[in-house]
Amino acid sequence: MSAKPCSLPAIKRSTVLKKDVTVNLPLKPLLTKRRANTAIVYCEGNFAALDGKTANGLVRSSEKYRILSVIDSEKAGLDTGMVLDEKNNGIPLCRDLADALAAAGTVPDYFIFGMAPSSGMLSLHERSLILEAISHGMNIVNGLHEFLNDDPIFIAACEASQVEILDVRKPRAKKDLRMFSGRIAEVTCPRIAVLGTDCAIGKRTTATVLTKALNDCGIRAVMIGTGQTGLIQGARYGVALDAIPSQFCVGELEATIVEAFENEKPDVIIIEGQGALSHPAFSSSSFILRGSCANGVVLQHAPKRKHRCDFEKMLIPAPESEINLIETFAETKVIGLTINHENMIDVEVTAAITRYEKELGIPVTDALTRSPKHLIDMVMAAFPELRVSLPTAA
Repeated sequence: MSAKPCSLPAIKRSTVLKKDVTVNLPLKPLLTKRRANTAIVYCEGNFAALDGKTANGLVRSSEKYRILSVIDSEKAGLDTGMVLDEKNNGIPLCRDLADALAAAGTVPDYFIFGMAPSSGMLSLHERSLILEAISHGMNIVNGLHEFLNDDPIFIAACEASQVEILDVRKPRAKKDLRMFSGRIAEVTCPRIAVLGTDCAIGKRTTATVLTKALNDCGIRAVMIGTGQTGLIQGARYGVALDAIPSQFCVGELEATIVEAFENEKPDVIIIEGQGALSHPAFSSSSFILRGSCANGVVLQHAPKRKHRCDFEKMLIPAPESEINLIETFAETKVIGLTINHENMIDVEVTAAITRYEKELGIPVTDALTRSPKHLIDMVMAAFPELRVSLPTAA
């Protein structure tokens, strides 16, 4: 299914002027809502790129929203699955909001801002676009550090259109934030953190695939989201660590893991990683290792990536270096390596798997291009007690 460029019928507009910002609003919503939890994702100029990781993740997996289309004028008319994974998924790329609404045939329930720029802030054009989506009667999902519910312009627009904004990264009030308590010791099932050698390298994707693979084979697994994309995708348990004051990061993660353990009674808990422990620009990996007291780590690495994302003068570390750092920093073991195959052909992925298994002495696979059985075997080798959870074990 490919999106064909199209336009909406002309409608009369009124102009609203607030705080020197001019916004064009329709006099009434163009179409009528019909189906719950449908969404358009905005990812202009970044789909299938590093800063488009929220949109990329939602196209691959979303428990909370049914994604109708992704807005990126540079790839309009293409299928998102083909662009991302060379597999058709029927979710088109559209030129703009008008194109996406026409392709949907109805006003979706949500407009999701699907990019994760390093600034964490909206441009003036993006502000106007979100206000236009609100005017059509769409709720907004915002994963940025800029909280739109604190902005009088967005507050007024939401009241006028009777919609809401979900500021995914906004933490609870400071008086309600939790400190580390030591209760992580009460979590008796294995806790596996999926870390990486860089940011935006596929940690969340691998954690999602691993969690599903374990559940599919009869092992009860729960994933803990630690960033905005995982929470937007529908993770039942999680916290956006990079938006929480550092004093509370470890405690908030610990409390979330304890809640998941007590409520779900899982056989294993998978914790999504953030940044990289060796990366000087991020501290989230240290909070994840401390708060989860992970029993094991799966490390994600991109063999063809030479420099840190957004830092061209910083070389990406070798897996062996990151493994040594992780195992020195925390009382844990790296149980396997997973490959991000960006800029690689299949024969190169196979060669990388063979080379790293020989060099590191641990299982290696690619969560997206290889069978999920390899991920299950990786976990079983490190935690053989999980075999009793398998339906065939009896």
